[in-house]
Amino acid sequence: MGSYKKEKKDYSDQQINGNNGGDTTYRYKMFVFKRKFKIPEPEPPLDVKREFLKYSYDCLHMDPDGLHRFFVEHQGDVDLTISQAQDIIKSLIRSRDNVTRYTLRGLTLDDFFYFLLFDDEFNGPIKLQVHNDMTAPLSNYFIYTGHNSYLTGNQLSSDCSVVPIVKALVRGVRVIELDLWPNSNKDDINVLHGRTLTAPVSLIKCLKSVKDYAFSTSPYPVIITLEDHLPPDLQAKVAEMLNQVFGKMLYYPQSESLTEFPSPESLKYRIIISTKPPKEYLEKENGVVTMNRLNNLKGSFKERASQENGVVTMTRLNNIKGLCNEEALLELELGDDSDPDDFEVSESCPNKDSQLAVAPEYKSLITIHAGKPKGHLKDALKTAIQVKRLSLSEQELERAAVSHGTDVVRFTQKNILRVYPKGTRVNSSNYEPLVGWIHGAQMIAFNMQGYGKSLWKMHGMFRANGGCGYVKKPEFLMQEGPCEEVFDPKRPLPVRKRLKVKLYMGDGWRLDFSQTHFDKYSPPDFYTKVCIVGVPADKAKRKTKIIEDNWCPVWNEEFTFHLTVPELALLRIEVREYDLSEKDDFGGQTCLPVVELKPGIRSVPLHDKKGEKLKSVRLLMGFEFV
Repeated sequence: MGSYKKEKKDYSDQQINGNNGGDTTYRYKMFVFKRKFKIPEPEPPLDVKREFLKYSYDCLHMDPDGLHRFFVEHQGDVDLTISQAQDIIKSLIRSRDNVTRYTLRGLTLDDFFYFLLFDDEFNGPIKLQVHNDMTAPLSNYFIYTGHNSYLTGNQLSSDCSVVPIVKALVRGVRVIELDLWPNSNKDDINVLHGRTLTAPVSLIKCLKSVKDYAFSTSPYPVIITLEDHLPPDLQAKVAEMLNQVFGKMLYYPQSESLTEFPSPESLKYRIIISTKPPKEYLEKENGVVTMNRLNNLKGSFKERASQENGVVTMTRLNNIKGLCNEEALLELELGDDSDPDDFEVSESCPNKDSQLAVAPEYKSLITIHAGKPKGHLKDALKTAIQVKRLSLSEQELERAAVSHGTDVVRFTQKNILRVYPKGTRVNSSNYEPLVGWIHGAQMIAFNMQGYGKSLWKMHGMFRANGGCGYVKKPEFLMQEGPCEEVFDPKRPLPVRKRLKVKLYMGDGWRLDFSQTHFDKYSPPDFYTKVCIVGVPADKAKRKTKIIEDNWCPVWNEEFTFHLTVPELALLRIEVREYDLSEKDDFGGQTCLPVVELKPGIRSVPLHDKKGEKLKSVRLLMGFEFV
């Protein structure tokens, strides 16, 4: 079994014989023996034949009018024009064999089948255009969000680079996170994961990369979240850099705080800054952090100690009395469940006779004011006149979901909630994003280099709305009832939709992979997992039968899924190659937002483990809502 590696097939190196009555012969060598596999070319499924006969004009050819009627009546693509149908037929005729090319009477059954299977531009499974209302406040949208966007690998020792920033923006990510630290000379700003072995990259390089690629995929605003560990003089330098690099692209409000966030539509091609407003440190007594702050901490830590059967000694607090050590206070305030990069620390401490100044030019550029909960979470979730962004770790969100679920939903109706990975995910793995989405959290911050099922779900969610990086939240997350009640994620709901998924067949592996990639001695044995991920009541898993020794597996299996919250459901599809003695090989995956699925017979492209689209591999599937 080969490791997962995409390879374009080179027929000169393969033991493949040409077509004999529609069959292809594959030859494999097993020790001293030679094995020959004759595999018939797949025939159009019965449903494809039926639709061709229905819309062809002489049972042999389909003209532009017939193809147009097929799309409008059967596929539900009412926006497709007769001119586009003509272009599809012309393109197919040019690309197909000589017999078809010079007939010019329309599509044959084989042409029609080929088009349905391989053309995912006109016949893909979801809409490719932005179609959500983009005029609502930013808080009304799920926003494609990165975590530590500059890291190329793990959280402890990987390089920092502009490359992952560029990749994220090209994919459609709209929130880029940068951690700002002074350089060794304290006269410039580096971007790195603080107190680790990560190699830094300069801030100016990161900002220029954002400017160059911010709108290469989507015109909607890019939000830069700054985790600021800078003294005021370097904060002023950051403000200068932001204005210098972005110029008029940089949006900031005229007032210091907002009562409502602006809309993505109003912020097209703009850059927004989000961070904590710099502290003025006015509570100083002879250069010493005041006891008011320490006393406020004591109460909360006594409570935490009793909850955890531990002891928080007053010695730790007393040790920092009289010390100007902001980091020590932050250690106490944040505890083990914090993101060490979600606060700002001044590396230089004011002397006894001075107060710490604030860079007003830096503070004025902040559009989305950020913060972390202090004291009781329920208090932090209370709504105020001014809107803000609140950050919670994945663990804090899980606890909040249990005890304050409806408070979280209410908070996210006007404010922005950012969720970030717990600190122990040093390998840049990711967490379950559905918990945040179900509670209305807009920014589910993910490690975009942390490949796996969680990231596939993230890719799936943001394939919605034309892949623009903003997906409008379901109305039920934004509504209040007559008694000001909001959606309760824990309340059981009735089934609202049934989704029928038919998996006809797959093809394209023989073009993208070497003949021995999956098995050295025989063609692959493919099967497919079809799953629904969403609210707990909607989760379901199905699996097809294994098709042995076939590069073009035909399953013809149908599954029905019952959905209570289809707006938050994702259809996850994964093809595996069965292996009796080892772990089954990976054959491609995709994840699709259920509410975006287009009915009819569709071409579904598969992606590799990193989420990159495979060149040729497609599944032919049918979707129907009943």
